Amino acid sequence: MEQINPLYDKEELEAGRKLPAAACTFVLGVASLGQLPPDDQMEEIAFAGRSNVGKSSLINALTGRKGLAKTSNTPGRTQQLNYFNLADKLFLVDLPGYGFAKAPESVVKNWQKMIFAYLQGRVNLKRVFLLIDSRHGIKKVDRDIMEMLDKAAVTYQIILTKSDKIPLAALSKILKETKAEIARHPAAYIDIIATSSEKGFGIDELRAEICRLAG
Repeated sequence: MEQINPLYDKEELEAGRKLPAAACTFVLGVASLGQLPPDDQMEEIAFAGRSNVGKSSLINALTGRKGLAKTSNTPGRTQQLNYFNLADKLFLVDLPGYGFAKAPESVVKNWQKMIFAYLQGRVNLKRVFLLIDSRHGIKKVDRDIMEMLDKAAVTYQIILTKSDKIPLAALSKILKETKAEIARHPAAYIDIIATSSEKGFGIDELRAEICRLAG
């Protein structure tokens, strides 16, 4: 399946295809803000999304390494910021999944407090990729995170995941609805990328965007 609304030229896509050849290694897991690397060390891009939206699978697909980011069928299992070094050019930061129903309210509040402090305080954070499940679209919990990002004045870009799981007409509808939603959010990046970690479409486009950010 080809990417809807192509955003990149051939050279950019070719650069994106070379991304898996770049070294990408796990650096550390951050459970508190005091453990964060110095913010003058390297620029960062972060991945956020509801639990089980497919963040780990997407990071693995982007880097071409199946076991780089650990996947889990248990919502809310990862409760730390996981840092990956991409060829000494960028840190990829896998944020804990949000919206898990079984977590105590105190855990959720502590998560929100830590993540907001991270978002607001990281001067080297270039963009947050906010993952939305194509089958469900933007939900209230996603809007809450979008409002948090707006308040923190952090640029974020919507990435639709699992886009192979719905018909093309349904995907087009979700894209239209998502564009209408982000028009109401000042920090939202206008372009949306539909992806499938399983089928591979949209992955080169997202790689191309990461290459842009890496300079």
